Amino acid sequence: MSSLRANQLKSEITAMPTWLRRPIGKASELSNVQRIIKQRQIHTICEEGRCPNRGECYAQKTATFLLMGPTCTRSCAFCQVDKGHAPMPLDPEEPQKVAEAVQLLGLRYVVLTSVARDDLPDQGAGWFVKTMEAIRQLNPETQIEVLTPDFYGEYQRIATIATAKPACYNHNIETVRRLTGKVRRGAKYDRSLLVLQIVKEIDPTIPTKSGLMLGHGETVEEILATMTDLRNVDCDRLTIGQYMRPSLEHLPVQKYWTPAEFDELGAIAKQMGFSHVRSAPLVRSSYHAGEEGTGD
Repeated sequence: MSSLRANQLKSEITAMPTWLRRPIGKASELSNVQRIIKQRQIHTICEEGRCPNRGECYAQKTATFLLMGPTCTRSCAFCQVDKGHAPMPLDPEEPQKVAEAVQLLGLRYVVLTSVARDDLPDQGAGWFVKTMEAIRQLNPETQIEVLTPDFYGEYQRIATIATAKPACYNHNIETVRRLTGKVRRGAKYDRSLLVLQIVKEIDPTIPTKSGLMLGHGETVEEILATMTDLRNVDCDRLTIGQYMRPSLEHLPVQKYWTPAEFDELGAIAKQMGFSHVRSAPLVRSSYHAGEEGTGD
């Protein structure tokens, strides 16, 4: 990185509002998780995405595993995960390695997510199920939430996972309709709604969840319209957080929403009928997911 670009990024970080700065967590909790996942050559979105809440989640015995390698076949303009058209071959031992890591870490609630794997015949739907089965064999008390790609809205791929009975099925819509093409390259707004709708058609008892990342230039009216669209497909749970630019290669932040604005949006979401709402600047998709899973 040139000194000019380095200084530009440094100035952006310096200009970040105080409410977006927080300690990373206890070094011992971080290092223990990092050691176990590194030994098994598996990945977590907590680390790959540099989540600001990872220390807190690890302390609460919750973690989000990133399946099928660290390289995504899509190129969303906000995401920290590596992109490329030649992702790694699947590791046949990954489901078992993840299950062992869950056991060693004593995790009570696990979120399984993945990079988009458009190169695979089922885009990785079956891999989610294999990993769920491996975790349940070693950790029968651990609840499993899935956070999946859109699978191009293909019914059978979504059904493959839904019929495996996750504790929650999460698919993030990420942004409002107008900005979807700019922010989520390769994704479609209505297709994301369709994923959540299909899950409810297959099994209405599975809680569904979605998330919004604010700061791309959306308006309050557009946010409320998106929340309405999610409720119209019976989405149960919602997370709302602030987009933070990972690097100069990513989209710039258009606005830092204040904690008070997040509180107001969260209150509106609850009035709309979402059963669980997390709305704050540092909220991410899996933030306090274990509390939702246990009904807290």
